[in-house]
This record gives sequence, C-alpha cells and structure tokens, in this order.
Amino acid sequence: MSPLLFIAIAVAGGLGAGVRMLFDGAYKVWSPRSTPWSTLLINVSGSLVLGFLTGLAGAQLLPEAWHLILGTGFLGGYTTFSTASFETISLIEERKWGSSLLSGLGTLVFATAAAGLGLWLGGLG
Repeated sequence: MSPLLFIAIAVAGGLGAGVRMLFDGAYKVWSPRSTPWSTLLINVSGSLVLGFLTGLAGAQLLPEAWHLILGTGFLGGYTTFSTASFETISLIEERKWGSSLLSGLGTLVFATAAAGLGLWLGGLG
C-alpha cells in the first residue's frame, strides 16, 4: 500500500468518526431514550453504504483505492461495533430486556440486511 493511500484512509477514518460523533450527539439531544437508536442507525446506514461500495467495486465500477478510502477509512470510522456491544451490555445490566434485545439482535439483523441490500444495489446482488 502506498503511503499516500494509507494517509487518505487514515484521514477518511477520522472524518467518519467525526460524522458519527456529530450524528450521535445531535440524535441524543433530540431523543434521549434508553434504546441506543443512534448507534443502531449509524451501523445500519454504514452497512448499507459499505455493501453498496463493495458491489460497485466488485462490478469494477469503483476503483479499489476508493473502496479502501471510503469503506475501510470513512465507514470504518463511522460505524461502531464496539459501542453497539457496550450499549447492549449496559442495557442488560440495567435489566432493560426489550431495549437490550433490540440493540443486540437489531444491530445484527438490520445491519446484515442493509449490507445485503447495499450489495444488491451496487451490482453484485
């Protein structure tokens, strides 16, 4: 990997993390509920876009460098499996069973479905 590509991926990752922070903060001001909807929406939307980019790359419609910059970099910084896991465990500890089930299984089911839809939309479905 070229040093320039590495830098581009790192910068894109920082931008993705910044966008996630802004989206998450704005959503929590708007809806301060116990179910971590913002994390779920971030991970589902990121999975959809990553599936789409992967479909485009697989169909030779997106150069590999851009797939790495946008997919690994930006979306790697934007999505957050660790936060989703932590929030789910916190909900379990608080005995918020419905919210914890939605957070854990919802992330798995909806993010996977969104990735499949994105892949189909991108041309590999």
